[in-house]
Amino acid sequence: MGAKRFIVVGEVNPDLVMSGHRCKAVPGTEVLVEDATLVLGGASANCAVGLARLGNEVAFVSRVGADLWGDFCVEALRREGIDVARIARDPTLKTGITVSLTSPRDRALVTHLGTISALTAAEVPPSALDGFHHLHVSSYFLQTGLRPGLRALFATARRAGLSTSLDPGYDPAELWGADLLDALTEVDLFFPDETGLLAMAGDEALEPALRRLTRGPTRIVAKLGMEGCATLEGGELLRVPTFEVDHASITGAGAAFDAGFLDAWLGGRPLTDSLRWATAAGALSTRGAGATAAQPTTAEIESFLASEDSVTMAT
Repeated sequence: MGAKRFIVVGEVNPDLVMSGHRCKAVPGTEVLVEDATLVLGGASANCAVGLARLGNEVAFVSRVGADLWGDFCVEALRREGIDVARIARDPTLKTGITVSLTSPRDRALVTHLGTISALTAAEVPPSALDGFHHLHVSSYFLQTGLRPGLRALFATARRAGLSTSLDPGYDPAELWGADLLDALTEVDLFFPDETGLLAMAGDEALEPALRRLTRGPTRIVAKLGMEGCATLEGGELLRVPTFEVDHASITGAGAAFDAGFLDAWLGGRPLTDSLRWATAAGALSTRGAGATAAQPTTAEIESFLASEDSVTMAT
C-alpha cells in the first residue's frame, strides 16, 4: 500500500480554539474559558495535514492574504511537509479566521471568510493536476468563489485519471443547494456529516437519505459523530461504530476521518477496514486541542486498532 500523491484544493485559515467553557455564550454576557490556542484551521487544510501525517505526498492549492495570518498558515503547512508552492498571496484581502468555542462533545464556530471564499476553479488549471492520483476539496458551502466551477474541475480531474472526493461541510445559509447534487456526478467519494446528509436529501432517516443522494459512481460515506459512520454496500447499509477515546476537542475530527478513509481506500484496503481506519483516525485526532495537533500517524492507527481488536477478542 504505497503512498499516493494528493492535491487538495480549498481553504486554510487560523483557528482560535477556546476550550473549557462552562456555559454557552449569550449576547450581552461574557463567558470564561480554561484555554485558548491558535492553530491551523480550514477543513481542506486539516485534511491535507491528515494525509501528510499518514505518509502521503500532498500539495495544497489555496489563497491567503499577505498578512500575519497568511504567514502562519503557510508555515504550518510547510512544517507538515506539504507542498505550498500553489498557495497564492492576495494583498487585497485578509486571511480568513475562525473562532471555535469547543468542548469534548460539541463546538460552535464563528468565521470571517476573507480569502476562504476567494479561491476560484480558474486558479487550478489542468496542468496543476499532472502527476497526482487524487483531488480532494472540503467546505463546499464556504468556498463561494470555487463552488461555481467545482463540477468542471472534478470532471477535468477524472478525465486526467485522478479519483475525486468532496466534504461539503456545513451550509451557514442552511439552503443545501441543488448545485452540489449536480457536482456529485463527478465525485467518487462524498463525505457529508449526518446533519448535512439528511438536509440535502430532505429525509429524516439515514438509510433512505443515503439512497436518495446516490449519484452514479459516487460512494457516500456518512460521518455520524459518536455513532460512527455508514455507507451503502451491495444495496445494504454498512455501519461501523465509533471508538471511545479521551476527548480534548472534536474540532477537525471530520477532516481527520476524511484523510483516514482516503489513505486506506486508495491504498487498497477493503471497505470495512477503510471505514475502521477512518473512524480511528477521527477518534485519535480528538485527543489534542485544535484540528491537527493530535492527527495520527500510520503507526499510531495500527497500534490503536490492534489494541482495540485485542480487547474485543478478550471479551
